[in-house]
Amino acid sequence: MSRPLWFVKLLKKAFPGRFLLAKTTKVPILGSMLDHALFEGDDLMYLPRSGTIEINQPINSPGEVVIPTQVVNHFIEGATVHWVMDTCICRQTSQCEDYPRDLGCLFLGEAALDINPELGRRVSKEEALEHVQRCREAGLVHLIGRNKLDTVWLGVEPGIKLLTICSCCPCCCLWRVLPHVSSQIGSKITRMPGVTVEVTDLCVGCGTCTDEVCFVDAIRLVDGRAVKSEACRGCGRCVDVCPEGAIVIRVEDDKIVERAINHITSLVDIS
Repeated sequence: MSRPLWFVKLLKKAFPGRFLLAKTTKVPILGSMLDHALFEGDDLMYLPRSGTIEINQPINSPGEVVIPTQVVNHFIEGATVHWVMDTCICRQTSQCEDYPRDLGCLFLGEAALDINPELGRRVSKEEALEHVQRCREAGLVHLIGRNKLDTVWLGVEPGIKLLTICSCCPCCCLWRVLPHVSSQIGSKITRMPGVTVEVTDLCVGCGTCTDEVCFVDAIRLVDGRAVKSEACRGCGRCVDVCPEGAIVIRVEDDKIVERAINHITSLVDIS
C-alpha cells in the first residue's frame, strides 16, 4: 500500500537524524534488526561519470567506448514501467542550493505503479531517458540497484520488481551516512566492478578534492598529498575537480558495462 503524504512529511522531518540512525547500526542486535528491516537484500552501485574514465587495456574495435551510463540506459530501454519522482527528497529536505531539487529518483518495474501518485508520475521511456540525461548534465552521479529502503518508505512491493536509479549530489545524498553505518550495511553499496580511482604523482596537495567533494570522506591529505581510502565508491567527483588532473579513474576492460548489467539483472525483474 502506497504511503500517504503525511508519512512522507514525517520522513522529511526525520531526515536530519539519519546520521544518528546510521551509528545505531553498529550496536549489537539493534544493528542486525535495522539491517533486516531496512537493508535486507540491498545491492547498489555507484556509476562513475563517463567523461573522466581511462581504459587500462586496448579496446577491441574502433569506436568502442566504455560508458558506465549505458547501464542506466539499458534498463530504461528494457523496463515496462518508468516512474519519476517530482523532487529529490534528500535535496528538498536539505534545502540544497547547489543542485536541482526537482530531479528526483527514477524507479523502474511494476512495483513503481503502487507509488503514491502525489509524489511523482509515470513517464514514457523517452521521458525517462531525457530525465537521466538532465541529471548527468546537472553534475549528479547515478546510484543503481535494489534498495529495500525505497520499498519501505514508498510502501511498495515486491522488491524484486523495483529498480532504483538515484541521481546523487555530494552535499545531500542519503548515503553520506556510509562512514557511520556498520560494515555489513556499508558493503552493500559499492563501486562499479572493475573501476579503480588512483592519485598520481601529479598531485600537489592543494586539497581541492577534500573540500566537501567526496560524500563518503574517502580522500584526505596525508603529508601534503591526497590519499584515497578503500571507502571510495568510484563516483569520480574528485577526478572532476582536481585542477592538476592528478586523479584518474580507470576501468579494467571494455566488459565492465556488460558485467554490471548482468549483475543488476540478477537482482530485479523489471521487464
